[in-house]
Amino acid sequence: MPNILNIEKQAAVISNLAEGMSIRSIERITGIHRDTIMRLGVNVGEGCAIVMDAKMRNLNCRALQFDEIWGFVGSKQKNAVRTGNYGDVWTFVAIDVDSRMVPAFLVGKRDGYTANQFVEDMACRVNGRPQITTDALGAYREAVERGFGANVDYGQVIKIYKDVQLSEQRTYSPPVCVRAERHIIAGNPVPEDISTSYVERQNLTIRMHMRRLTRLTNGFSKKFENFRAAAGLHFGYYNFVRLHKSLRMTPAMAGGVTDHIWTVPELIKAAA
Repeated sequence: MPNILNIEKQAAVISNLAEGMSIRSIERITGIHRDTIMRLGVNVGEGCAIVMDAKMRNLNCRALQFDEIWGFVGSKQKNAVRTGNYGDVWTFVAIDVDSRMVPAFLVGKRDGYTANQFVEDMACRVNGRPQITTDALGAYREAVERGFGANVDYGQVIKIYKDVQLSEQRTYSPPVCVRAERHIIAGNPVPEDISTSYVERQNLTIRMHMRRLTRLTNGFSKKFENFRAAAGLHFGYYNFVRLHKSLRMTPAMAGGVTDHIWTVPELIKAAA
């Protein structure tokens, strides 16, 4: 095996990683050592985050939805024995309703500090006065005010769940949502657009394509840096390479960020 993989082998590795295949599965199929696969994935993932940071600027987003998806590094929070970036980790995600593009994401804790960083970063990327919808996480109120000031129409979706008896609880069964309430927090948002449906659907896409977020497996991240790089790889691939079935183009094309569908080698070269 040469010290440097040619671009065809790199593209095969990155494509399989981005489509949700495990590192050991890729090792068995390609014959490339898992350590090489890991290093390539981290390098390209970190590069994808830089590419997105540069490309996702001056966006004309009419409506945005924010949400956060749970994962963990090393172990779940209740079992974590190390401090720092171990235990529960949350990925904050923004999605543009019209283009399905993910213009920003941030991996961190589910707290006010991370929410402020995430929203302020998103505020630097959009033009005009967008409408924003979030869930009921309390940190969003201050974060949206700090990031957008008065130049935003902001609404929240608060879901009310059915009370479940202890004997009826199942570890991985979602609670039953009995109703969803729409609340206007700031500005004059369109009531019909106060929704988190698209970003919650994006959470499913993330879990299907990021092996580290697959439930009940040993494929979870052991290092925070690897988790963050995997998120960067997923969103770079999703925005620029992966064809969106209903749009018949990539989200980055629909959002006006690029004029063509990127190939995986093109993504790798841009992230180098």
